Amino acid sequence: MEEPLDMNKIVGSHHILMVCLDTLRYDVAVREQETGGTPVLNRYGKWRKCQSPGNFTYPSHQAFFAGFFPIDEEIRDMKKREKLFFSEDVGMGRKAPEGAFHFHGPNIIQGLEREGYDTCCIGGVSFFDKRTELGSVMPGYFRHSFWQPGFGCQVKDSASRQVDFAIGRLARIPEGQKILMYINISALHYPNYFYLPGAKKDSVESQEAALRYVDKELGRLFEVFAGKGDTFVICFSDHGTCYGEDGVWYHGVNHPIVNTVPYKHFLLKKNSKMTE
Repeated sequence: MEEPLDMNKIVGSHHILMVCLDTLRYDVAVREQETGGTPVLNRYGKWRKCQSPGNFTYPSHQAFFAGFFPIDEEIRDMKKREKLFFSEDVGMGRKAPEGAFHFHGPNIIQGLEREGYDTCCIGGVSFFDKRTELGSVMPGYFRHSFWQPGFGCQVKDSASRQVDFAIGRLARIPEGQKILMYINISALHYPNYFYLPGAKKDSVESQEAALRYVDKELGRLFEVFAGKGDTFVICFSDHGTCYGEDGVWYHGVNHPIVNTVPYKHFLLKKNSKMTE
C-alpha cells in the first residue's frame, strides 16, 4: 500500500480476515512467488521478510492475538515496528501510535467483538482442534470456533474443506454484520509429502507443492469475502520449519529458517472480480 495504513479507518468499515499459513517457510513462499506458483497470493503484493514472535504455533499466536504480528527483518528497535492494533496494557505507553487501532480487552479478537464484530475461528493444527483443554484455549477467544478432523494437517484436502466451511459460514452472516474470521491453514505443516507425487518424506519441495495447492483454494475464499464487502486481509506464517538444515528437523527451536516468515496485508474491495 502506498499510503500509510490507518487501522482506525479499517475497523468498523471492513471485514477482517486473518489467514495463517501455518509453518510456511519464507524461502518457499518467495520461490513460489517468483516462479508464478502462487498466482492468487501474487495479486496482492510481494511477501515481506519478517521475524516471527515465536518458534512454534502456540507462542506465535498468543503474540498475534495480542496485536504483535511478524515484524520486518531489518527492524532492530521494537518501537519502530508497524502496529496494526495497540493495547495500552502492555507497558508501551498509553497512547496508540499513529495508524494503530486502540483495542480494549485481553486480545484483538475480543477487542473487535466489543466493536460489533462477529468473530469466528476455523482451526487446523492441534492447537485449534478443541479436542483437548489446551486445544480449546485459543479457539475460546472467539465467539464462534470450529474444528473438524478433516481440517487437520494429516488430511490431503484439508484446505479445500476449510475454505468450503468458511464460505458456508460467510453465507449465514447477515448483511451489514462485520466479521473477523481467523483461519489456520494446516496443509503446510507436517506431513506434507503427499502433495508431491512419489515423495516418501517431507521436504522443501513438498511444502512448495502444498503451497501451490493452498493458493488455488484461497482464491475462492477471497472472492467470497469481496462479495460480502470491503475486507482487510492479514496473511502470514507463524513460523518456518527445517528439513535437515544444520541437522535441524521441523520447528520448536530457534533457527533462522524457523524464525523467518512471510507476511503481507492487503485490501479486497467489495465486488471486485478476480481474474487470472
